[in-house]
Amino acid sequence: MFRHQGKTRTLSHNLKIASLLSFVAGLVNVAGFFAVQRLTTNVTGHFAFFMDEVFKLNFWQGFIYFLYIFFFFLGSFCSNLLIEIISRHDDHYIYVFPALIESLILFIIGLWGHDLMSNNPDIITCSLLFAMGLQNSLVTSISSARVRTTHLTGLFTDLGIELSQLFFYKAKEQKYTLIASIKLRLTIISFFFIGGIIGGVLYAKTGLHALIFAAATLVLGLIYDNIKFRLILLRRKLKSS
Repeated sequence: MFRHQGKTRTLSHNLKIASLLSFVAGLVNVAGFFAVQRLTTNVTGHFAFFMDEVFKLNFWQGFIYFLYIFFFFLGSFCSNLLIEIISRHDDHYIYVFPALIESLILFIIGLWGHDLMSNNPDIITCSLLFAMGLQNSLVTSISSARVRTTHLTGLFTDLGIELSQLFFYKAKEQKYTLIASIKLRLTIISFFFIGGIIGGVLYAKTGLHALIFAAATLVLGLIYDNIKFRLILLRRKLKSS
């Protein structure tokens, strides 16, 4: 699910990566909000708060909200920069490094974030937004912009449009493409909600350690993908011999 690109990607690949990353995003969204009372997977609300503080002449607080927006952007920038650099050397692992960096950030915040909650919660917010910027850029790149996992506004918009089109698109091929897209969007939304529920339950019991579970889920996804890829190569080798 991490290795196939462009025309080699199928609906199955997109469904797998969508379910994994939207689950992680949902968990981070809820655990991050409970921890610091800030949105940690998207920046739409932060832009409104940024403008509000600027018009109130609270420039320092406005700058903090600007930093939230910037760190999400920075995560996206760094993710694609890594992908482009690594692709020049070995395109088999181009998507692994951004995912590993994201999991490392989640692990560090999950392990030591409690000390920052009272003293410097903005570090937690910026770190999680950077991680989600990494993820959003990663999944947008790998799926050719078919999958977005860190926020739901656009997904619900697209889902509403596509459900309405079911009444008008009658051709078999058009309907198949439409149903496949609806299935993908419902998968993302569902796993985001599941991640959010589990994030809430885990945060109530373990606090920010819930993010360690998110990091472990991401790493397990990478391990699963690597094992499956090696099994496919082995199967091909046995067939050719």
